[in-house]
Amino acid sequence: MDDPGREAEAEDDELSPLPRPGTTLVVGPSNVGKTTLTARALERWLDAHGAAGVVVFDFGPEVERDGRLLGGRLDRFTDRFDRAEPATTTRGDRTTVRWWESGLWQGVLDAHAPRTQGETDADAVALARENATGAARLFDRAPASPRAVFVNDATIAFQHESGDPDRLLAYCAHATVAVVNAFAGDELGSDDAVSRRERAALDALEAGADRVVRLW
Repeated sequence: MDDPGREAEAEDDELSPLPRPGTTLVVGPSNVGKTTLTARALERWLDAHGAAGVVVFDFGPEVERDGRLLGGRLDRFTDRFDRAEPATTTRGDRTTVRWWESGLWQGVLDAHAPRTQGETDADAVALARENATGAARLFDRAPASPRAVFVNDATIAFQHESGDPDRLLAYCAHATVAVVNAFAGDELGSDDAVSRRERAALDALEAGADRVVRLW
């Protein structure tokens, strides 16, 4: 949705607590605080409204590069997943689903970092396809009527053509609030197939969000 006032609104959002009504997309390069901001938004929602209907998708890969951790799962940034044992835990092919009696639902992808782990472009595309397939399984299993949605490292799910960012946007539209973070930058590549697909997915997410917060 093109809105000439959206960039100014995004700047205001950086100073305003999240979550806010609608879908907020938080973008930026590695290690600028995207996951931390998402975790704080999740905590604020839980404190104000409880866990019923809260859905968390975590696609963040955890890979070391040049001595630092790329990505990082949301549960590294908050203790809210550790306060009680989940009522059910189901593990599948590179996926884990946890559902607590409080209503909190968490779907975690054991994600690849295609451009870091793939030795060739073809390898990277194959790893991106596996990510997209695993993410689709989590979307299939998510609760049908979320109240609040929080997504970590969203474009990991859409770095292959089989992934559809519109599916995530449509899901978020059912919720009162959604906070989605995504990588933006060329530090991991720019001209390869995975990077081109990632940029297209990011463009789609930005177009479909109600506001965009840029962290640089």
